[in-house]
Amino acid sequence: MNGFLEYVPGDSFLHHMNPVAKLAAAFLLVIACFATSSFVVLALVIALDAFLALRCNMVRQTLGLARAVAAFSLLLALIAILFTPKGAVLVALPWGYIGTESIVAAVRIVVRLVACAVPLFLVFYVTKLTDMANAMCKVLHVPYKYAFTFTSTVRFIPVFMNDMAAIMEAQTARGVEFDGSFARKVRLMVPLCVPLLVSSVRKTNSAAIAAEVRGFNLRTRESGYKEYPLGGIDAAAVAASVVAVALGIAANVVGLL
Repeated sequence: MNGFLEYVPGDSFLHHMNPVAKLAAAFLLVIACFATSSFVVLALVIALDAFLALRCNMVRQTLGLARAVAAFSLLLALIAILFTPKGAVLVALPWGYIGTESIVAAVRIVVRLVACAVPLFLVFYVTKLTDMANAMCKVLHVPYKYAFTFTSTVRFIPVFMNDMAAIMEAQTARGVEFDGSFARKVRLMVPLCVPLLVSSVRKTNSAAIAAEVRGFNLRTRESGYKEYPLGGIDAAAVAASVVAVALGIAANVVGLL
């Protein structure tokens, strides 16, 4: 079973798209989500997310991601409810009040973050990081050092998560119980950041040495042998994302709910 942000092989059209086109379409969908306040547009983006997840055979991973993002966004939603007094008064507070529009704004935050997070994460699940770095160099002419830095950051996220899980399992074997309240879990996990930091520095140093041995400093845009041409499906995906941005802006202008 693949872990968090690890490539999942497949034969969907999203797997065969140009990596740059995937990134461009995903970022445009993010812009569309933040450029609109319409629940209709956000619902359309979520429907598109569901369609993409179904085509990539990644429904389980997408649902897990949506739950995690929704749980995280609840904190932002709570802040919006407590400190954004709008609409008819529902509950009076010492520093303001909770209004009907406050509830709507909170729900909009949760829906917006879920809608915009899924396309970005799907791109990383269906694209090899080496292809992403090489395509950024070939198509966008990004210096390889910057592309490598970006992809290495993404690559190390699951590595650090696995290291943290291993450290917690070792502590559990020594009798540490991580069950209980959220505050207790945080208090027990803070000391574990030290061995995680040491392990991270060691892995980063080893990766840097390995890259230098393989001639990293000599790498240029022409060093990669694989080409990444843009096809019709790439143009269609980017065009559809541009339409989503325009639709989101237009929905704000006409006041579509």
